[in-house]
Amino acid sequence: MVMLKNLKIKTSTCERIVKELHSYQKAVEREASKTANTKAKGADPYDHRQQENVLAEFRMMIPDYRKRLEGALSDLKGTLVELEESDQKEGPENEDARSIITEVEQLFQTYKA
Repeated sequence: MVMLKNLKIKTSTCERIVKELHSYQKAVEREASKTANTKAKGADPYDHRQQENVLAEFRMMIPDYRKRLEGALSDLKGTLVELEESDQKEGPENEDARSIITEVEQLFQTYKA
């Protein structure tokens, strides 16, 4: 029972980090567009530098969240293996965990290419 609860928690953690990573990636795209617009409009150099700083801060968050996601994925896989070794190979929690593992691995493949 405890192992199932841990599996649910680790699955939810991976899901949350994926959402946050997507959010930061969208923010980078949005801020890159704003930065390009400030430069194209000939905005004040100070304002343009500030916008570049904002963009840089968002870009710095992506590697951090990827690292967090790698750790969470590793924990989830380990918990799933332990659970399956204890003869609890089937169940909705296991399927949810396998699903998020597949999603995260595809996400990593997409960004490596």
